[in-house]
Parts: sequence; structure tokens; C-alpha cells
Amino acid sequence: MNKSETKATLSFSDGSPSIEFPIYKGTIGPDVIDIRKLYGETGKFTYDPGFMSTASCNSAITYIDGDKGELLYRGYPIEQLAVNCDFLETCYLLLNGELPNATEKNDFVKTVTYHTMVHEQMQFFFRGFRRDAHPMSVLVGTVGALASFYHDSLDINDPHHRRVSAIRLIAKMPTLVAMAHKYSMGQPFVYPRNDLSYTANFMRMMFATPCEEYKVNDVLVRALDRILILHADHEQNASTSTVRLSGSSGANPFACIAAGIACLWGPAHGGANEAALNMLRDIGSVDKIGEFVKKVKDKSSGVKLMGFGHRVYKNYDPRAKLMRETCHEVLAELGLENDPQFKLAMALEKIALEDDYFVQRKLYPNVDFYSGIVQSALGIPVQLFTGIFAMARTVGWIAQWNEMISDPEQKIGRPRQLFSGSPVRNVPPMSERK
Repeated sequence: MNKSETKATLSFSDGSPSIEFPIYKGTIGPDVIDIRKLYGETGKFTYDPGFMSTASCNSAITYIDGDKGELLYRGYPIEQLAVNCDFLETCYLLLNGELPNATEKNDFVKTVTYHTMVHEQMQFFFRGFRRDAHPMSVLVGTVGALASFYHDSLDINDPHHRRVSAIRLIAKMPTLVAMAHKYSMGQPFVYPRNDLSYTANFMRMMFATPCEEYKVNDVLVRALDRILILHADHEQNASTSTVRLSGSSGANPFACIAAGIACLWGPAHGGANEAALNMLRDIGSVDKIGEFVKKVKDKSSGVKLMGFGHRVYKNYDPRAKLMRETCHEVLAELGLENDPQFKLAMALEKIALEDDYFVQRKLYPNVDFYSGIVQSALGIPVQLFTGIFAMARTVGWIAQWNEMISDPEQKIGRPRQLFSGSPVRNVPPMSERK
């Protein structure tokens, strides 16, 4: 972050003196105006609901250019990482800033692999949930509970402790997600195996039973691995900001990640791929698309087009193109090319890309649109989609959390407000209250 020679000047029409603010330049992307002294020197706050124009931190992890449709992890385009790297290589990159060499990758994979088991007493936590509990509810509770088992790595000021916690979270999240699935199915938990890759191990824990061993299919494993890479981090989104805000108080990393999971649960965030698939099911068939599109265009109908458009990307979501290719590969591998749901999805995509209503509003298909279809084809139930998202995003959350803890400028988060309630008033006696 370099200070610019130019400054921003704030002037007032009421005759108050002007004030200058320093401008900082990032490596790429918009400059930022440092307004930290605004309140102290003027007694005024800025007003920015949703933080649409506010940089909450200084970060070197992920960069997004929504207009160009660009997503970079540590400078590497997501398109290259998804094609040339696996998920744990991507995790190493996000955590350490550089891609691993062969020795570093081998050591990192081994370390993560040997931390995938969870404490046996975690089984009792699951038994406290109803069978029909939403997996995200289960994950919020069980991930937060990890802090009860790992007191030896909770000193957030110790870099070694932070690294141990990061490894534990990345390693154990697939186990907990698979346990949440098995519990909802009424099936026995499947323990991790050290001879399988991260993603293959997860799929085995999801789909193996004591009656039938899961057969690893490289095409399907690679598809899910790509989903994990594409969702690993996404700059200062709602859940990442939640993790950072939680961490700014000094909360332990397990509590912070549990807070991120709770935020991700929202349908406008991590639940978007679940909502997209539910939308396709509600439409039902290709011949009903026209009627559905009419409702989408009618604002009074309340019908929304899920899985299209993005708050950040004003162009085609770079992750969506990769996910579309993966979608075709998976359906071909499973012999589902004529799957009605996929045909419906493609027909809807075609209309959205050609209809002026959607083109003018840049409602392009996003990654949620395709990843929901892929996960459904893999046999993952709809209500677990956001759990898979949480599993992928854990590395991004922990990398962002670690960066925040290491930042000497970071303070406990304390957003301000524009108060519009009642001014000071006295409490009337009961006889005078209306």
C-alpha cells in the first residue's frame, strides 16, 4: 500500500474549514481515501450501508475486478488455478502467498491428511440434533465446539498456534460435513482414510457404507475439487467480513469460522446455489420457461431469477465458465446428458444470454447456477450444498483471519451509525402513558 502524492480534499458549504485526506494506491484496483481522522477532526461519520464504497482492511490475498470478470488468488487467475492445481495446492497458496514446490506440497498434504479425524466425543454432539436439522445448523454448532477440544492452539498471538488451527479446520471440515450428511440419513459415520486425496476422502465419507465401499471416480473427484477451488475465497464478502469482525475482538479461530458459517447460511450468500436448483425444480420443464420468465420480468410477481447476476461481477462470472465445462463432463461421465434438469438449465441459460431484458441488466449465469446442478448429479442433497461451500471457503476465511491478526493497523471492528430514533426524553409515570 503506497501513499499517493495527491490528496482528497473535503470541503463544506457551511463555511467549516476544509480537510485533506491521504490517498493510498493498491497494487491493482481502485485507490482508497484514508478517512480514519474524519470523525476526530470534523465530528462527522460517513454513511455507507452495505459498505459498497468502503475498504474495511488492507489485504494481499484475493482480488476481484467485477467489470472485467476477473478473480485472482494471490495474483493467479482462477481459470489457471482451477485447471492446473488441486484444492490443497490452492489452500497452500492462500495461506502462504506462494504455490508449493513438490516437497512443500507433499509435506502440506501429509499434514492435512493426518488431521482429518475428529475427536470421538464429537459423535455425542451430533446426537443432540434432530435428524431433520439443517446441515448448516449442525455445522455452526460442531465447528464452534472444536474450540472445546483443542485448547492447545487457541493463542491467537502465537503464529504456530494460528497455523495449527488453520490445518485443523481445513482438515476436519470435510469430516464434519460428511458426518452431518450421514447423521441426517440415519447411516453410520465413515472414518477418513489417509491413502486418499482430500476430495476423494470426502466423497468416500459421504457415500460409503459398511455394506458397500465407495469406488473413487477420478472425473467426479476432479469435478468436486474444482468446485472447492472456485469457492475457496472471494475477497471481503459478507461471511469473510463476519469472520474478520469476529476475529477483531480476539475470538478464537473456531468461533470465528462458526460465525462465518452462520453468515454463509443466508440465501443471498452461500444459499444461492441451493436456491438456484430449487428454482429449476419449481419451473419443472422446458415448456414452462416462457411463463416463468414473464413472472421474472414482472416486478409485482415477486419471482426472482436465482443463479444469475452477481453483486460484484458486472460481466460473466469467471468461475461460471469453468463450472459449465465441469457440468458437461460430470453429466457425460454419469450418462446424464439428457437429464431433464440439465436441459432445462441450458434452455434457461440460452434465454438469459439472448433476451434484452437480462442482457441489459447483465444477469449472466453465475457459479451457483452450475455448481448446484453438478452437486446434484454427484448425489449431494440440496440442503448440503451450502455445507460444501463452507468446506471450500474455510481456507479463505482462515487465511483472511490470519492476515487480520497479523496486521498492526487492525482494531476491533466498530461500525458507526446515523441515528434516527427519538431524542432524549423522560420516562412518564404509568398513569400518563398512552
